[in-house]
Amino acid sequence: MCRNHAPAAWAETKLSDAKYASELAAACEAVTLASKLCQRVQQQLTTSEKADKDDASPVTVADYGAQALVAWVLQRADPSLKLSMVAEEDSADLIAPSGAAMLARITQLINSVLAEEQGAAPLSEQDVVGLIELGGSQGGPQGRHWVLDPIDGTRGFVGMRQYAVCLGMLQDGDVVLGVLGCPNLPQGAVGDDDGGAAAAGKSSSADVGCLFLAHRGAGAYVAPLSSSSSSLRRISVRDESDMGNARFMESYESRHSDHSFTAAVAKQAGVSLPPLRMDSQVKYGLLSRGDAGIFMRFPPPSYREKIWDHAAGCVIVEEAGGKVTDASGARLDFARGRWLDLDGGIIAAPPAVHGAVLAAAQAVRGSKL
Repeated sequence: MCRNHAPAAWAETKLSDAKYASELAAACEAVTLASKLCQRVQQQLTTSEKADKDDASPVTVADYGAQALVAWVLQRADPSLKLSMVAEEDSADLIAPSGAAMLARITQLINSVLAEEQGAAPLSEQDVVGLIELGGSQGGPQGRHWVLDPIDGTRGFVGMRQYAVCLGMLQDGDVVLGVLGCPNLPQGAVGDDDGGAAAAGKSSSADVGCLFLAHRGAGAYVAPLSSSSSSLRRISVRDESDMGNARFMESYESRHSDHSFTAAVAKQAGVSLPPLRMDSQVKYGLLSRGDAGIFMRFPPPSYREKIWDHAAGCVIVEEAGGKVTDASGARLDFARGRWLDLDGGIIAAPPAVHGAVLAAAQAVRGSKL
């Protein structure tokens, strides 16, 4: 059973009879534990707890620690199965002599979280390295593969903004379940300032922190991230056909999505409200519960999307009644390995407006050729 939800809350939904109910429960537990570690690190983040990967994107002890915790929970949930996980981090930097201090810190953080779990023995540094290495799967169209981004929106995490722990499960190439842990996201209404650097300061509030979850064919749900809560609520995208009332979301930083292009698409589609800018797959969660009506992402042509950046959020939006495609209208294909091969970007919206946004994007792109 997912630790966040009392049995009654779970049983009152279609999830109790869902095909992968036990796997979804394990995913909820994994994301909750990983989110707890991330919260602790963000509140005490120092320059000694982050480094730069080869692509210059920041990585913190929380990325590694969250990945190891998720692998630990999933492996423990069914030891009879060989865990295949497609995840962002590897241990190469940690096992180098220069990574000794960071590995020790990661192990300490993980064990501080596990100390609060009944029956959990502390892990050694070698255990932690082995768990992180379980994320090296290449995925593909056959079998079961977990898809993890231990911290989606690492720049937002470092910048004290929004971020998410994102876990999905592929079964024979289809994303069949997804869970998003959003520690800094308000459970109620969201404003522009919730996307900025003030977000982390609110994470200790009882009404902040969300867990989004979905199972293919059983709907999408949200609950408070707090382990003391038993509230589980079914969610759906906003049924908004009037573009004048629609609000769109985009990445907080323009390096992740062309803000000028998105603005042109919004104008072409008749959207007049200003954008809501957020880091990470938090945007998929907000779309799925109706906080905004459209999510657009148009990265630079040189950027190649990874499956862990969208798998969990995509199934949650689809189970909430939304539609997610690339800029040509093709459904996202997670069966090709670790990468998503997209045409021009991503558009997610309720079916009533998705076609109009798609047409607008194609018109703007055509005008720039």
